[in-house]
Amino acid sequence: MFDVKKTTEDLVAWIRDWFDKNGKDCNAVIGISGGKDSSVVAALCVQALGKERVIGVLMPNGEQSDIDCSKKLVAHLGIENYTCNIQDAYQGVLSCLQSAGVEASRQTIVNLPPRLRMATLYAVSQSRNGRVANTCNYSEDYVGYSTRYGDAAGDFSPLGKLVVREVKEIGKYLGLPIDLVEKVPSDGLSGKTDEDNLGFTYAVLDRYIREGICENEQTKAKIDRLHAINEFKLKPIPCFEL
Repeated sequence: MFDVKKTTEDLVAWIRDWFDKNGKDCNAVIGISGGKDSSVVAALCVQALGKERVIGVLMPNGEQSDIDCSKKLVAHLGIENYTCNIQDAYQGVLSCLQSAGVEASRQTIVNLPPRLRMATLYAVSQSRNGRVANTCNYSEDYVGYSTRYGDAAGDFSPLGKLVVREVKEIGKYLGLPIDLVEKVPSDGLSGKTDEDNLGFTYAVLDRYIREGICENEQTKAKIDRLHAINEFKLKPIPCFEL
């Protein structure tokens, strides 16, 4: 059984200890999407470090229909925050590719914003004595539903071993607004939810990860395939050994 109280307390202690060893007196810098993961990470960092050492960064790409969720989160926690619109940078890179004769693939278009957001987070972090939080959860990481050197990057990862249902439990335990904890994640491009894109629900994925049970053989095979082809994202970059 998942012990939300103990896990939350252990997470807070882990974050505090990590900063003592890897950035004493530094700030936690977090990209705020307004969804459960960034909300929970921000709340955990507030518990561990105090709200005066947590900085939220809102990064719309032009107009963002759910930007109010991000604003609601930073207001709820009372943390310092910045809004950095990445649209000019995004259009600039695509324009440069076009000028160079490179036709941007769909995957390029999908993954470019997360990578620009991570570059923005590190720019804020280096300017504000910070350390960047990775906000990915284990369910996403397990099937590679993240962008390498984008949202999959960061200096510390509080949720990296927690599945979606556990993240939600922590969010509720911390008293976060329920609409943020239960917000349905989407890619922001196609109008589809993450679960639509994956082809299975997080509930099914979480159960398979934690219990090894998946009744649908086709879904099980798809999860296994996604895990196998994306596992490299979770490993350090390979080096030639002399």
